[in-house]
Order: sequence, then C-alpha cells, then structure tokens
Amino acid sequence: MELFEKVKLLQAVYAGALADAVLRFGREGILEKITAQKELEQMAGGKVRAAQLGITTKEDVFFKLSDLMGCAQWKLEPDNESDGFTAVTSGCMLCAMAKRMGTASPCRIYCLDPMKGMIAGLDSEASFDVKSTLFDGCECRIKISG
Repeated sequence: MELFEKVKLLQAVYAGALADAVLRFGREGILEKITAQKELEQMAGGKVRAAQLGITTKEDVFFKLSDLMGCAQWKLEPDNESDGFTAVTSGCMLCAMAKRMGTASPCRIYCLDPMKGMIAGLDSEASFDVKSTLFDGCECRIKISG
C-alpha cells in the first residue's frame, strides 16, 4: 500500500472512531457534558495546539486541518466588512459517517470547538460565528472576524 493510500485509510478510520465515540456518548446521555468539558479544554489549550500543528494564522486553522485530517475541504470567502472571512465546506467525512451511524452531531466536540480554541489562541479578539453545519444543513459555514 502506498503512503497516500495509508494516510487516507487512517483518516477514514480516525473519523469512524470519532463518530463511534459520539454514538456511545449519546447513548449514555453524557455527550453534552463531555462536549462542554472539552470546549473549556480547547479554549484553554488552543494556542498550544495551534503551535503543535504549525498553525500561525486564522486561515491556517482551516487549511492545515483539512490537509491533516482529510475530513472537510474548506474554502475561504473574504469578508471586507469585518476584515475577516467566512469558511465554507459542503462535505465532511466525519459528519457523513455520523449521519450514517445515526449519532448526534459530532461537529462541536471534534471540529468546531477545537478550531474555535485555536483561533482564540491566535487572536483573542477574533469572533467565531457558526452560521450552519453540515449535520443540520447543506454546508458548514463559519464567519471569522477580528
């Protein structure tokens, strides 16, 4: 198996494991509690996590995670009014797996909160406004300003 194929397989296995965790947390009735705890951890450790991944800009959060995780391919739309941008994707491997498995949304615990934490770690004045997610609609849309 070639390296590219191995990486793609590992990305799929990882996404499947995350979806399975959401399924089990939901069945046990603890998903909301764990998500809230993890959000606090992500916000506290976002700067360190960004540095570990070589992320130095808010835009890097989307591009480098796309490259590393292979889950969602983000496109950035400039927002000249707020000197920011809107990140948009219409496909996410984790979200698709979660829907097929019948889980609750994996978006906050495994995607949105980690990204929000890294962005806050890079710029404490930045806003992170989730307009829509693929779990509930046809695209994930996040407005970043600041």
